[in-house]
Amino acid sequence: MQNTITQLFGIQYPIVQAGMVWNSGWKLASAASNAGILGLIGAGSMYPDVLRTHIQKCQQATSNPFGVNIPMLYPNIEELMQIVVEEGVKIVFTSAGNPKTWTSWLKERGVTVVHVVSSVKFALKAQEAGVDAIVAEGFEAGGHNGRDETTTLTLIPMVRKQVTVPLIAAGGIATGDGMMAVMALGADGVQIGSRFVASQESSAHAAFKKAVVLAKEGDTQLTLKELAPVRLLKNKFYQDLQALYKTAPTAEALKNMLGRARAKRGMFEGDLEEGELEIGQISGLIDEIASVSDIVDSIINEFKACQTRLATITLNHQNDQ
Repeated sequence: MQNTITQLFGIQYPIVQAGMVWNSGWKLASAASNAGILGLIGAGSMYPDVLRTHIQKCQQATSNPFGVNIPMLYPNIEELMQIVVEEGVKIVFTSAGNPKTWTSWLKERGVTVVHVVSSVKFALKAQEAGVDAIVAEGFEAGGHNGRDETTTLTLIPMVRKQVTVPLIAAGGIATGDGMMAVMALGADGVQIGSRFVASQESSAHAAFKKAVVLAKEGDTQLTLKELAPVRLLKNKFYQDLQALYKTAPTAEALKNMLGRARAKRGMFEGDLEEGELEIGQISGLIDEIASVSDIVDSIINEFKACQTRLATITLNHQNDQ
């Protein structure tokens, strides 16, 4: 299943396991890479020394390519970037910041750079900065997101029309059918997050994984746009947040309510009431916790079945002419 994405990363299938905070440690990343896709370590929830340990353990657990996702708002980003280079990581996904800041520096050191965007405007800026590929993420996605609420179905063809670099679609994708849909719209590959949260190898707390499996349509909402938009499972913290919104709060009041380490409390420590539970809308379609290898096999089998189904539809249409 070779194309520009598999060639760029040296992988078997054009699928990226998203580098999610508190979910994407070395166990998930190495399992993903061993399954023939690109595994990513999520550096956004790691101190520099913790990231170094995860990189080293991932290198021991897989001989296949893997990368690191680094949100550029991270306070110790200079140290993280230095560690990535020192440890020989060859693929870095950047997000939440200006791609011009680090792209050239990384590429000069032999690193393949991919930047995550939520709009055509930022996709063009990433291409101008010289990135090797772009992840365009629709507002269905979990975690931090764009303010414009552009859906993946709309975003991918708009970005594809404007950029020439390889394009990876993200947001609302967890199946082979979803993968086929966005590739039909112009994506060269997909980045999948929420489906891998509910994997055996994810570092998420068991209680959070179970909450994802139990989630139904409408159980998530994008909120906190005044700070950094984030899609959450609706729980007590979310309801308290909505009650605060009725008082027309300042950004400072919202920040005070959010506090520190609430995402860790929810996703990593399993506090389903007071924690921040970041997950995508596609959680309503996830109904089991499975191994990464089984998840990847399922996605690829669904993708191939969809190819066959579409070929049959095309053939029948031609015969009707």
